[in-house]
Amino acid sequence: MIIGASSFAGSLPELKKQVQSVELYIPKLGIYEGIELQKNRLNKVLDELSTCDLATSIHAPYFADVPTYPKELVIDTANMEGAQFRLMGESIELANRLDSKVVVVHPGRINGDHESSFSRMVGNFRSLASMAEDYGVILGLENKEGTDQGNLCFSADELVKAVHEVDSPNLGATYDVGHANLTCGADPDKLKDFTETVLSCIVHIHLHDNSGHWTDEYAGDQHMAPGSGTVDFSILNMMSGYRGIYNLEVFSMDDVIAGKDVISRVCR
Repeated sequence: MIIGASSFAGSLPELKKQVQSVELYIPKLGIYEGIELQKNRLNKVLDELSTCDLATSIHAPYFADVPTYPKELVIDTANMEGAQFRLMGESIELANRLDSKVVVVHPGRINGDHESSFSRMVGNFRSLASMAEDYGVILGLENKEGTDQGNLCFSADELVKAVHEVDSPNLGATYDVGHANLTCGADPDKLKDFTETVLSCIVHIHLHDNSGHWTDEYAGDQHMAPGSGTVDFSILNMMSGYRGIYNLEVFSMDDVIAGKDVISRVCR
């Protein structure tokens, strides 16, 4: 089992002591000035990474409507133009450079008609999957939380439908267990059904916890330490054939350590 954590949880030396992998969270790495990649800043990150024996995954830019997210890096994958494709391409290129296991990508937003938004997103992911194939990279399309009905692919069925319609060996699913818990309203039976539906598509896993219900903050997407909310993490035992990274998408080293403890107890 490969345990990882997102780069915003701690410094690389701190993460090295606790996990085997780091997910480089592109929007918060500080390597962009506007939409321009600053190679000197990227090289500093890569130099530090070279001193750590850590596998990597990449979290590409995505849609966010919060003040802490750089607005220039907002990408709605159902509504992309040249600049957005370039930004996504830079994440794919970096994954190739680092031999990263996967590039995490978000589904798009519903802009007007659901069906046409979904169709545009699928078309864009076909282009991105073709680019990923050229670079020998796997994309992991993440399920979003159903507490925000503006998201595409918050249901297990629609996530699998998107992967199947893109129909590329270079696109699978990033199974975000915390998001699924919100979609399932903290119902463990529904969460098991969700897991069963997406199981065959999973190429990457995000682990974090929440209350299972909408809140004023982030529609309930609290990214708490596993074990501090309502997620039934016994579902991890349904994924015994999975050989990828279990990435702790939490905000502190204390939460990383707590999450590791939960995983080790569940997956004995």
